[in-house]
Amino acid sequence: MANEENTKVEHMKLDDTQRVKVLSPSALVLKRFFRNRLAIIGMVIIIFMFLFSFVGGMVNPYGQSQVFYTTEEMKKDYAGATYINDYMIYQEEGAEVPSDLYSKSILAVTKNQKVVETRGGGSLALRPLAGDSYLVYGAEETKNPRAMKSAEHKDAVAAGENYFEYDGTAYIVDDATGKELLYKVNELAVICKLSFTPYTADTELSYQFSKNALLAMSGNGGEFEADGSSYTLEIEGEEAAMVFAADGSDYAYISNMNINSVVGGVFLAPDFKEAVALAIQDGTASFTYTDASGVEDTYLLSEKSGQYLISRNQETRVIDTYSLPSGEHWLGTDANGMDLLARLMYGGRISLLIGFVVVIIEVLIGVIVGGVAGYFGGWVDNTLMRLVDVIYCIPSMPLYLILGSIMDHYRASPTVRIYMLCVIMSAIGWVGIARIVRGQILSLREQEFMVAAEALGISVGRRIFKHLVPNVVPQLIVFATMGLGDVILAEATLSFLGLGIKYPAASWGSIINAVNDSYVMTNYLFVWVPAGFLILLTVLAFNFIGDGLRDAFDPKMKR
Repeated sequence: MANEENTKVEHMKLDDTQRVKVLSPSALVLKRFFRNRLAIIGMVIIIFMFLFSFVGGMVNPYGQSQVFYTTEEMKKDYAGATYINDYMIYQEEGAEVPSDLYSKSILAVTKNQKVVETRGGGSLALRPLAGDSYLVYGAEETKNPRAMKSAEHKDAVAAGENYFEYDGTAYIVDDATGKELLYKVNELAVICKLSFTPYTADTELSYQFSKNALLAMSGNGGEFEADGSSYTLEIEGEEAAMVFAADGSDYAYISNMNINSVVGGVFLAPDFKEAVALAIQDGTASFTYTDASGVEDTYLLSEKSGQYLISRNQETRVIDTYSLPSGEHWLGTDANGMDLLARLMYGGRISLLIGFVVVIIEVLIGVIVGGVAGYFGGWVDNTLMRLVDVIYCIPSMPLYLILGSIMDHYRASPTVRIYMLCVIMSAIGWVGIARIVRGQILSLREQEFMVAAEALGISVGRRIFKHLVPNVVPQLIVFATMGLGDVILAEATLSFLGLGIKYPAASWGSIINAVNDSYVMTNYLFVWVPAGFLILLTVLAFNFIGDGLRDAFDPKMKR
């Protein structure tokens, strides 16, 4: 009896839930999908891309258009110098001068004349000073035997000068005709090839100072007076002199060179100009100068066609372009000094967003057009399919070029470009989905469940979108998943060609587009390789997912 009980077999009913474990179609599809290792790898990559783009952009402390700067020591132009080749004129305050004073004075100098007539009928007389400097007088011929026989005249002749003063009157003697002609003169101006630089920017040098300084230079230096003050002049090199005030401080610098700053608002002190002139005279390539605050700096001299350029190395705040990967910038910076990691994160948002938005719009349009065409057939089908054929024939690249030029002309913002890119790519890309949906619905509409739906009086819209379209969803999912990679590649291509996202907004394609120089492409791989790698991974991941879904929805799959 006990043996019979032990060998008794437990019988189960057919509707017992423990008898057979049955999977729903959705669970069966998921089981097949998750058994595909490549599909799982693709899912992991896509999840990582979304976290990297959307979460990473929030965690990263840098913005996509934030520019970084660095301090570098750069050689910068500081001043320029050139020899004075043209005469400069300094007129006496309040003197009445003829309109052709300058031209007639230059004519007298070039022809080595001491007296020359002006257009107004008067005369000008010149008195040579140091170098190419002259005192210019208004002259009037006179006869004064006493002046001609005076000791002052004899002393002037012995000294080789044509100017003397007698009995409180100034005279110029002209012997160009072989006969001495005497002219009574009054002072008008000074012409010279010299520049006068005060030691401070707010100091103005008077005509009397310039004239007496030139007279002192003619006497090889020494003391002179001007405007009620005493000064000391020391000759410095060739046709240059330093003028000191009565207390011994630097007051002005006289030189046969024009030395001016190339930096706006910078005043060059006389001792700096003196250092430049001496360095040029000595032919040195550099010189040191200590400014008023005691800071010593080295200046570099270069010459080209008689023009001298004074430059120096100084710290300058510049854009940190093509900075190598570091602790501050993990992937370095680009040509605009922006953090590449931050731009990759924000660029991923744009690329992924465009991909999904375009595919969703394509699926919606394709399902509506394909569903209506497949269900109704006849002239409706013919009309809609001819529309599909027309859109197929539109060359996409020329259209992108035209629309890109239009947006460039109107200077469309990056946001507008994103919207337009989504609209344009969707308007061209939905035709493939429409054909797939139409073909599936043509085969499904004649089956028994559709006859039953029609017999029950279900509306046409519900028959199409509640009964027919759901049977096409597996194919749509596969097509859309694999099409995501194509859309991302298309966006990257358009951005690379300059037709997509514009600076300062970033997408993976526009990041690669920024590297349009062979030197940068070969020497700064960290600028464009990460963006290309992310595009490659994302497209591969979507293809892996699409292949996994295709195999999972295939009823013939036994795995």
